[in-house]
Amino acid sequence: MRAYIKSIVEFNDNKLSKWFAFFIQALILLSILTFSIETLPNLKPETRSILRAIEIFCVVVFTAEYILRIYVADSKPRFIFSFFGLIDLLAILPFYLSFGVDLRSLRALRFLRLFRVLKLVRYNKAMNHFIRAMSNAKEQIFLFIFITMILIYFAAVGIYYFENEAQPDHFSSIFDSLWWAIITLTTVGYGDVYPITVGGKVFTFIILMIGLGIVAVPTGIISSALTQSVDNKE
Repeated sequence: MRAYIKSIVEFNDNKLSKWFAFFIQALILLSILTFSIETLPNLKPETRSILRAIEIFCVVVFTAEYILRIYVADSKPRFIFSFFGLIDLLAILPFYLSFGVDLRSLRALRFLRLFRVLKLVRYNKAMNHFIRAMSNAKEQIFLFIFITMILIYFAAVGIYYFENEAQPDHFSSIFDSLWWAIITLTTVGYGDVYPITVGGKVFTFIILMIGLGIVAVPTGIISSALTQSVDNKE
């Protein structure tokens, strides 16, 4: 019985497994849709009752799926604390925690329902390729993030010394300058904080050039890792 349930619950090539995967995916999308509809103002009580019934049905199925996955797991603790195990738990936990909790905290608990979207990763081959690519390139990505954090700090320090006297309101400290450094290095440039001194403008030009490279680097790393992941899978 355990082997039979495992062949269905875990994604395999048999028809029952595929139908189970499609069913769970449909429920995930339905749950996210009802979550979005709940935010509409002036919903009728009847509509809210229907949405609540759908939510209860989805949670019951997700709970049964979670219990079955624990049951068929070769190592139960390993599954419970794995990425997918934690995602499955977070997908149902907000529903049970909402009982007997102050209503003011429900918004935060409802937000956690968005973790159900991550459950789709288990059933999507393209997403699995992406997860493997991120895992294979994690050292390069961590190195890139570390270097980016250093550049952001140096950019904040640099613009602080150029613009502090000219714009003490916007660049009163290095911490205030971090906002400018982030939006500049990411090339977002909201325009709410910008340099007015010659030195600050030249420094901003240099930071913008570096920012263009920062945007391009992770794209190349992930693209290369995705290509390698697909080739290895084939």
